[in-house]
Amino acid sequence: MNRTEIFNRSRDVVNALEEKKAEDIILIDISQITYFTDFFIICSGTSDRMIRSLVKSAVETMKLKYNFSGRVIGEPTNGWIAVDFSDFVLHIFAPKQREYYDLESLWSAGKILLRVT
Repeated sequence: MNRTEIFNRSRDVVNALEEKKAEDIILIDISQITYFTDFFIICSGTSDRMIRSLVKSAVETMKLKYNFSGRVIGEPTNGWIAVDFSDFVLHIFAPKQREYYDLESLWSAGKILLRVT
C-alpha cells in the first residue's frame, strides 16, 4: 500500500473520531523516525464510555470501508487504548493519561499533518 492510501485510511478514521466528538485529534507522520508504522493518530475522550465509543467507531470504519480489522490493546478504564491498524496506530487517551504520557512530545521529531481541536 502506498503512503497516499495509508494517509486516506488514517484520515477516514480521523473523520470517524471527529463525528464522535473526540477531542484534540492529531495525525502525526512518524515514517521517517520509526520502522513499525507510518502514522500515529492521537486523541482524547472524556469518559470510559466515550473512549469505548471512539474505539468502536474507528474499528467499524476500517472494517466497513476497507475490510480490515485493527488490534485493540488496552481498556477504557485504564485511560489509554491503542488500536494497531498496521500502517498507522490510533491512541485514544483520557485527558489525565494523555498529559502524563505526552506522546506528542515523545514523537515530536514526526511531522504533524493534521490537528483538529
